[in-house]
Amino acid sequence: MYEMRTLCTDAERDEAAALVQDRQRWLTMHGLPVPARADIPALFRDPQAQPAGLFEDGLLLACMIPQFEPDLGWGEGPCLFLGCVHTLPDRPDDTIRLITLWASDFAARIDAPLVRGEALARQPLDVDPIAPFLRRLTDMGWDVRGSGVGQHEEQVARLEFTAEHRPQLSALIGCQVHAPQPTDGSRSRM
Repeated sequence: MYEMRTLCTDAERDEAAALVQDRQRWLTMHGLPVPARADIPALFRDPQAQPAGLFEDGLLLACMIPQFEPDLGWGEGPCLFLGCVHTLPDRPDDTIRLITLWASDFAARIDAPLVRGEALARQPLDVDPIAPFLRRLTDMGWDVRGSGVGQHEEQVARLEFTAEHRPQLSALIGCQVHAPQPTDGSRSRM
């Protein structure tokens, strides 16, 4: 069984920071974009960020920072924003599919009609090295909403899908994630 939970201990947050560093090395080795303007591992060590992780039998498969955004600056309406999503390198796409299913249900439970996220994309989206990843996401139900400057002031593809209650999902993914509070709007995301 899988479990998505808020990372509450220093050890869990350190494990997430290490996963992020491993993922960034993997991305670099494969010629894919890596955030350059923010210390992403440090974000996962910060308990105020309330990072969450996807676990399978105690193994951290992915981590992210879920946020409730009343107004993201692109798109309309409130959403569950999945910030800084990182997966364990060399894992199948199933991890992203599990995150997508969980996020859809979690967003519906916290009354967020949409789930949004970002993927680094430093070239036009149809020729960027990330284009195959974006196609896989659209196959999973994500919509690409163009590109722009992301939460860490870098060029990103903007992603979105509709929240949906999935009551049967709890048999596959247990959820122990704290409901995120609305942000204060101090971050600029255009």
